[in-house]
Amino acid sequence: MLVEIDDKSGFCYGVIRAIEKAENELDTQNNLYSLGEIVHNNIEVKRLELRGLKSINHNELFKIKGEKLLIRAHGEPPSTYSAAKQNQISIVDCTCPVVLKLQERIKNNYEKIKKINGQIVIFGKKNHAEVNGLIGQTNGNAIVVETEKDIEFIDFSRPVSLFAQTTKSIEKFNEINEIIKNKMIETNKNNNFVFESHNTICGQVSSRKPHLEMFSRNHDVVIFVSGKQSSNGKILYDACKNVNENTYMVEDENDLMSLWFIDAQSVGVCGATSTPKWLMEKVAEKILKLKSDNN
Repeated sequence: MLVEIDDKSGFCYGVIRAIEKAENELDTQNNLYSLGEIVHNNIEVKRLELRGLKSINHNELFKIKGEKLLIRAHGEPPSTYSAAKQNQISIVDCTCPVVLKLQERIKNNYEKIKKINGQIVIFGKKNHAEVNGLIGQTNGNAIVVETEKDIEFIDFSRPVSLFAQTTKSIEKFNEINEIIKNKMIETNKNNNFVFESHNTICGQVSSRKPHLEMFSRNHDVVIFVSGKQSSNGKILYDACKNVNENTYMVEDENDLMSLWFIDAQSVGVCGATSTPKWLMEKVAEKILKLKSDNN
């Protein structure tokens, strides 16, 4: 049986950068705090915890005065930096450059559009760390659209500027974009309206979906390795499942079931942008062992 690990799966640049910075800090000190889990993968989080990385929430931020704090790739709102400064906390800023650029675009756009009574709309997952950081650039005045139902909170008689969380589906973004545009047209019969749409989905993330669809078609069975909390993982898993019904999601090698591989001649192992390569390798090794044990 052939077991192939997808060479384009695994950490995206932003996550690689954050983990490298964390490891460099932990090489010189035994204690480093992370505001939220550094990556949506429990296995990788536990590995770094053993090295001294401690995940905290925003409520605990005020209890670590004088410590060193890592801002993960998702980014944070300005209020977090103010709180850190107030508590003499030094920051290791690992905000992904793509997210940082998006924060700046939203902040600048908000300053312009509020002058004409406009609205910033963000297509993203509510309460997601990245989205919270983006909302912070508007002093909390952005409208978050997670599903079509949330579109009703937009005032279509006022200007709208639409952005997207970097890890969202491009297809869903286009759907939301069309619905908002059509409602703007319906509301403003004279077509005298302002609607700006900004596709801010990360190209490195969006390009993985068509690649994984092709990868999944080439195998009898597909094992998708991802943390359950990864929104990117859910999108990419669904992409694999839609073209290959023999696709299964696992967090690690312990979730594998031997019956999945009984008749398989070819198995593909892939994962989310928050899945480490070493974990996919362990899953591939276990698959080969399961097949060998059943022969």
